[in-house]
Amino acid sequence: MDGKGVAFPVGFGATGSIGESSGAERIRQSIMIILGTRPGERIMRPDYGCELHSLAFAPNTPATANLARHYVKYALARWEPRIEVTEVDVGNDLRTAALTIGVTYRIRGNPDRHSLTLSFPLEQPS
Repeated sequence: MDGKGVAFPVGFGATGSIGESSGAERIRQSIMIILGTRPGERIMRPDYGCELHSLAFAPNTPATANLARHYVKYALARWEPRIEVTEVDVGNDLRTAALTIGVTYRIRGNPDRHSLTLSFPLEQPS
């Protein structure tokens, strides 16, 4: 978990330098990058990312939510070795035609639990 890097999204710090992140915040940002990257988007790492985007026009059903859960678990297990995912909860928000994805994880070597939630838009059900 040691080390610093450029913050995501890239921005400027208070002193005008490029923003940095470290520790648990850096890991959270890494998770968001993994989930937001389509496989094939990175030329030198064509498998990197998460298949969530393949669901962009899927119906907002429990089956789609289960597939999203699988994609998130698989991508994080493969690309973020610093964490242990303890739960991925995916709900169907029919009002906004989106999936609400909640990820609970533990940073290896640390008993504290962390969580993040993101919304993934889908097409309207027919």
